[in-house]
Amino acid sequence: MTQSLLSEQQTTESLVHLLGRVAQQDRHAFSELYQSTHRKLFGIVYRILKHQALAEEMLQEVYLKIWEKASTYNAGVASPITWMATIARNRAIDEVRKNQLPDSEIDVDFDLIADDSMAPDDSFSKSQDLLKLEACLAELESPRAEMIKAAYLDGFSRQELAERLNQPLGTIKTWLHRSIKLLQGCMNL
Repeated sequence: MTQSLLSEQQTTESLVHLLGRVAQQDRHAFSELYQSTHRKLFGIVYRILKHQALAEEMLQEVYLKIWEKASTYNAGVASPITWMATIARNRAIDEVRKNQLPDSEIDVDFDLIADDSMAPDDSFSKSQDLLKLEACLAELESPRAEMIKAAYLDGFSRQELAERLNQPLGTIKTWLHRSIKLLQGCMNL
């Protein structure tokens, strides 16, 4: 097993363990979980909300929900970071729909946010994964790659994608499902 895969597996196991402790109301474990994941979840929330102050506030709500729902986490269904990212994404999308937020006038430079949890080897591995993801996205048909980006980076709902692409909702769901399967296959090569 390569070093990056081993490191990723160790990280996943660590997060599963932390979520188990959080489910038992362990505040120290919750603090460790926050330190390990807050930058990634902030990035997800910010990309959708496009307002730094609102994203920071929303991140608090996301972690409150993680605290409350930790006992419902099922490692057989999703990785811990995927489970938490889904909570963050859904909460941010709900906020956009509720308040019809305008675009932000101020942009956050994510490169200026230090990530002390990432060692240089991790950074290299992440950049390699990003390059691979970009290559896999390039292999998808253009409208499908754009649809994946709109759904998972910009927070568009399936209904919004259907309207944007002038396609039936069922078609969008099928395209998303098939595109994700293709991306997963490509990433695992």
